[in-house]
Amino acid sequence: MASDSKHRPVYVISVAAELVDMHPQTLRLYERKGLIRPGRSTGRTRLYSERDIEHLREIRRLTQELGVNLAGVEEVMRLQHELDDLQGEFEAEITRIEDELRDRARALPSSEGRVDPRDRPVYVISIAAELVDMHPQTLRLYERKQLISPGRSSGKTRLYSERDIEHLREIRRLTQELGVNLAGVEEIMRLRHELDGARSNLEGNVRRIQDDLSERMTKLRTLPSPEAAEEDR
Repeated sequence: MASDSKHRPVYVISVAAELVDMHPQTLRLYERKGLIRPGRSTGRTRLYSERDIEHLREIRRLTQELGVNLAGVEEVMRLQHELDDLQGEFEAEITRIEDELRDRARALPSSEGRVDPRDRPVYVISIAAELVDMHPQTLRLYERKQLISPGRSSGKTRLYSERDIEHLREIRRLTQELGVNLAGVEEIMRLRHELDGARSNLEGNVRRIQDDLSERMTKLRTLPSPEAAEEDR
């Protein structure tokens, strides 16, 4: 992703500020807060990419349209940067494995996909509510808001996993400790779910490539050598 044109630093701060209708000092403040990460020229001049511009517009939407406080914005942008970095890691890993395949290096061990035990739905709503010190009705509200997605038993009973418990504790931290409003929490949890999904997709794609590499290398090993093929004639 780092090689993508959207990540190429091209705009000086005055142009970037004009594009997002902000004062340059505001952009400097957001950089100090870690909300954006502009590049630098060889002369240390700040240079902003199209992705930085998108992030700045998202910050403006969160603060002006949704009324999210700065603590909530920091959480949103931290997760957004994690997604960006994860995509970069994925592309780097794919490149590494493809290089390994082209060079016919040793086969990578295949690993069978397993369900993460943290995703196994085990807690009924009363236990889950007790674990996170919330009322069961609050958990139902968060489900309606799609902040959490508990599983269901065959009898349609809600069942919460360890990951659901982690998400509920994070929601409590955001609302009670950071004072983030519900609109901000929705944005943050949406990004958390997206990040979890991206990680899962990354692992699955890498595993498939590893399996393909292993299969190809096994076939190469079982092919008869040129000398043996000549003897069989």
